Amino acid sequence: MNKDYTIDQERLARFAKAMGHPARIAILNFLAQQNCCFFGDIHEVLPIAKATVSQHLKELKDAGLIQGSIEPPKVKYCINKENWIIAQKLFSAIFNQINLEKGNCCN
Repeated sequence: MNKDYTIDQERLARFAKAMGHPARIAILNFLAQQNCCFFGDIHEVLPIAKATVSQHLKELKDAGLIQGSIEPPKVKYCINKENWIIAQKLFSAIFNQINLEKGNCCN
């Protein structure tokens, strides 16, 4: 039996995994509050060690939730708006599938 997952299921799982740490949520919150790309070191504005920030930024970037580029001597980071819209739609779709009006089937 072939149990392939849909592209949307794989994408949603990747986004969820990338968002699965409080430090990454803090980074996303910080970047979402910026009016433009943030030029600077995120570890200076969040209580996270520099090496740890790099690991979390890599995970978020690999998942496509943020984008960043090195422009010596600075690095810039932004929310990847295109993928953020996709993530919003995928999370909304799965949360909206559950009918909370119905009684709990486990009772």
